[in-house]
Amino acid sequence: MNTMDKSMSLTGQPPKALNTGQKLATLIGMSGLGILVLNLFNLDFENSGLWLSIALIAIFAGVVWFSKAAYAHKEKGIKNDGVWFKSISSRGVLAWIAGIALTGFYVVLYFYPQYLGLVKDGENTGVIALFDPLSKLLSGNPASQWFVYGTLYTVAILAFGIKFMWKYRHNRYEKIRTVSVMFFQTAFAFIIPEIMARLNGDLPYYDLKNMWPLNYYNFERYRINGFIENGNIGLAMLIFGILSIFVISPILTYKYGKRWYCSWVCGCGALAETAGDSFRQLSDKSKFAWNVERWVVHSVVVFVTLMTTAVIYSYLGNDSSKYWLTKSTFLIGVASILTLVFAWVMIFKRQELQKDAKYGAIGYFTIIIVLIGMHVFSGEGNIFLFKSESLRKTYSFLIGSIFSGVIGTGFYPIFGNRVWCRFGCPMAAILGFQQRLFSKFRITTNGGQCISCGNCSTYCEMGIDVRAYAQKGENIVRSSCVGCGICSAVCPRGVLKLENGPQKGRINPTEVLLGNDVDLMDLVNDK
Repeated sequence: MNTMDKSMSLTGQPPKALNTGQKLATLIGMSGLGILVLNLFNLDFENSGLWLSIALIAIFAGVVWFSKAAYAHKEKGIKNDGVWFKSISSRGVLAWIAGIALTGFYVVLYFYPQYLGLVKDGENTGVIALFDPLSKLLSGNPASQWFVYGTLYTVAILAFGIKFMWKYRHNRYEKIRTVSVMFFQTAFAFIIPEIMARLNGDLPYYDLKNMWPLNYYNFERYRINGFIENGNIGLAMLIFGILSIFVISPILTYKYGKRWYCSWVCGCGALAETAGDSFRQLSDKSKFAWNVERWVVHSVVVFVTLMTTAVIYSYLGNDSSKYWLTKSTFLIGVASILTLVFAWVMIFKRQELQKDAKYGAIGYFTIIIVLIGMHVFSGEGNIFLFKSESLRKTYSFLIGSIFSGVIGTGFYPIFGNRVWCRFGCPMAAILGFQQRLFSKFRITTNGGQCISCGNCSTYCEMGIDVRAYAQKGENIVRSSCVGCGICSAVCPRGVLKLENGPQKGRINPTEVLLGNDVDLMDLVNDK
């Protein structure tokens, strides 16, 4: 019998059936998930701590075992073969089922936590009651829906982080970066805040790696009062939050680009890079998506800026003899900072902006003028015609809940793993603004080595057409780039390299190897 493979496919054959190890791992992982699902129906598990441990260990072990069975026997190297043949990673039936299930979970989590067993004035029931022992161990308090979510979130990042490292074990950068996000999520986002709540119950819950505008609620009145009333430690946390915005973040972004946060620290990025890795190829690469991305994400930045300004303005006083920071002083300060940023960009960086970006900047400046005008004509608490609380609730619902949770994470299997980071995260937009205009980071390309295979563009989770840059030998300096390094990791020719270097010559759209008459020695000497 002739067994010769006559297929001419360049993408290989459909993946084979799961091996024995993967099947057993799936059984174990689904068993752990099944325990959690059974608790939704208020089944009474006498020893909830034991059953919770079994469930979480089973889920973790199942993912890790599955990963080892999938990758351990293979040689180091690119492992994205077969992704378009799998239903879960190619918008097939399984992807839609997973997307709907995740979206449903987020809807219940945000808006109907009572169906998970949350009881405000009494003992929790259901799946939340299952997490009570762990919550009481860490913070001394009963579990909430957010503790349940935080625990599952952390377990997912740890388990799928190990899977990610198995898959990309040929790349040192990816392994170190993954260990970093696993550490920051486990320590800074999960364990430390819970222990701090146990040591000082009056201190506002604080994820130390989050900063404004990602934690848009950090400057609400009740949190400011909580920080001030808790003495030195509360004041230190408040000062740290302010320094993170104006000192720490700009310095690190200047030196390393936005990757220091989006791909090394951020919890949203951690989940996207680990649990969402299988869906990175689903990002929309069209120019239309790029245009939508720029206008939507920067509109969110404007929204959160106005909302935060209105919230802080609403609880400040007017008497300058009692308060050094009055309503007028604060508003003038905000307007001054934004005006300085606008002036700096338009004077020194105007040539690096496209026409629509310039129009956007002018529109932003117009908002500043309107801000000052509304201060003159609005009444107390209605600085932007609407009450500050109405603005806060609207932002919390549309951006904080629907966009970041329900759509951003729930639809990983449909829209890709960075929908929130790309289209809605104001933190990513601000860091991207700095990265584009005021940073040493770039991805350099060796155009002469590029074979136009398209791996880099396909697996760019932010929808950047990396291949177009590589073909021309042009540096990649994009606001949306999170510096995950996957484009470099999947390149079979070593064309791409993540670098930090001098700003001079960093953006080189005209000094490319193809299509322009340039002196190559001048380019070499400038490096």
